[in-house]
Amino acid sequence: MNMNDTSVRVGEIQLWSKSLIMTSKEAPADAEAASHRLLTRAGCIRRVAAGVYTYLPLGWRVLRRIQAIVREEMNAAGASELLMPALAPTELLRETGRAEAYGDLLFRFEDRHGRDSYLGPTHEEVITDLMRATITSYRQLPLNLYQIQSKYRDEYRPRAGLLRGREFIMKDAYSFSMTLEGPGGLNEMYDLMYQAYTNIFTRCGLDFSAVEAEAGPIGGSASHEFMVNAPAGEDKIMSCPESGYAANVEKCEIGHRDHNFDGPPTGDLEEVHTPECTTIEAVSKFMKVKPRNMLKNVVFQVQDEESPVRWIVAVVRADHDANEGKVRDAAGVPIGIAEDGAAMKGAGFAVGYISPRATIGRSDILLLVDPDAAQGMGPDGTKGMFWATGADKDEHHVKHFNWVREMGDALKDVRVVDIRNAEAGDPSPRVEGVALEERRGIEVGHIFKLGCKYSDAMGFRVLDENQQQQSVIMGCYGIGVSRTMAACVEMSHDDDGIIWPAAIAPYDVLITPLKVEDDAETMVVARDLATKLALAGLDVLVDDRNERPGFKFKDADLIGIPVRITVGDKGLAEGSVELKRRGEEGKGSLVKVEEVGAVLGIQD
Repeated sequence: MNMNDTSVRVGEIQLWSKSLIMTSKEAPADAEAASHRLLTRAGCIRRVAAGVYTYLPLGWRVLRRIQAIVREEMNAAGASELLMPALAPTELLRETGRAEAYGDLLFRFEDRHGRDSYLGPTHEEVITDLMRATITSYRQLPLNLYQIQSKYRDEYRPRAGLLRGREFIMKDAYSFSMTLEGPGGLNEMYDLMYQAYTNIFTRCGLDFSAVEAEAGPIGGSASHEFMVNAPAGEDKIMSCPESGYAANVEKCEIGHRDHNFDGPPTGDLEEVHTPECTTIEAVSKFMKVKPRNMLKNVVFQVQDEESPVRWIVAVVRADHDANEGKVRDAAGVPIGIAEDGAAMKGAGFAVGYISPRATIGRSDILLLVDPDAAQGMGPDGTKGMFWATGADKDEHHVKHFNWVREMGDALKDVRVVDIRNAEAGDPSPRVEGVALEERRGIEVGHIFKLGCKYSDAMGFRVLDENQQQQSVIMGCYGIGVSRTMAACVEMSHDDDGIIWPAAIAPYDVLITPLKVEDDAETMVVARDLATKLALAGLDVLVDDRNERPGFKFKDADLIGIPVRITVGDKGLAEGSVELKRRGEEGKGSLVKVEEVGAVLGIQD
């Protein structure tokens, strides 16, 4: 290979009639998202089964371009590519407890020999198993390995096309270090991936944000999501407009909020029979109490057998949502939402009708209260705060709950801490006096500091420089490749179709001759232009179909190629063709045939 070779890549030329481009006026009946509707209509994908799609030639070309950018940036960051199997033995997941944690999301089955296997939703266990069998010394680290491969999740309700599928294409990478800090440490590897992801999504032409995030089922100590900013996005992003702080709604901190339990009762504690009122909305309507004046008591079960605390009751205002990650961090122990009604009843909880009083005298219960719920005075500061909550009795609630009167001495054991999801208008955690703002986004990338979670669970230890066995420190870095394609369409489209960013468009230029007979001057010029542009490195699609111009123009807008060159007799009479960029208003511009390359930035 000649390292000094600077020759330009020769582009591809494809005739529309020789490719499988099946455009359609009709969207799928189940299409909820713009990307699902347009990718199907533009002939980029075709549904095989719920959440499973064939990538047709146009869509596959987009995916290949995204993959090429991913590979270039991952390689530049020092990562090496490999390929692991999609099929793996479930015994690997049992080592980390994720066989149960994934639950019904896991495609799991027995082969003909009765061996329990699964299709990988991600590959932490498989890569850790590989590394523990091949790495024995600190001298072999650090390493960062990645793959681009299909993944599988048995979604109960696949939806939105490629945004929530059962089979999807993903890039997943895993780093291995001996230290947190310093050269080759986890923090350095994490920062390299953060920058690589920034480069990848910038090169793809995406409008994106990097936000702090919860680790979720992957686990670990820290993580960031890369979110494409799109009004129709399914994820909430909270941000401080002055500091630049941004986080998803599960992770976002809330700034200081004053709280004080002191305040006079608003009346005698009144018990109300609330038959068949099993939701906040039903209780609110029945009792004629606004949700903001109700206390919602959410029970979590501690998952550490050695902890003396077995249960956590998290109290938030009923118009707010308890945040499991914040509850976990405040409690300092692993937890899960309590879902076993029999176990809860056995522990003395009146399921669905719990109040903070259920924790009185219980050393096995920790009571956490959000500042907005820890209020004794009403908003105007002249009278007590009116609260309604459960009565700790089936089908009953109470009015006029007062923290001091009802909790008594037990109030001293209450911990007031931020345990709810942030909302627009909440105080910023970074700048006093500034409110958080909300926007929507679509997650396309996620990076995690795993620490020793998987290496400890699977016994992946190596000899350090002192000849002592040490658990290897890991990081995990994922990009949804097929999801990135869909998110791009959500971000960049109009009423006529897709508007692809140039870097990931299936073709760079669409040439549309209005007469397509072999000897027609329009076709001769189209072929000559296509050859010239391809030699300059551009990929060119020639619409050689014998269709009406309006029909071809509609399809051109639908498939969204960045530049359309129309070759017609009228323009050629002046030695010109019409050049229009996708997304521009009005008609295109007449350009001399010999100047097309210059207009497109091509040097002769």
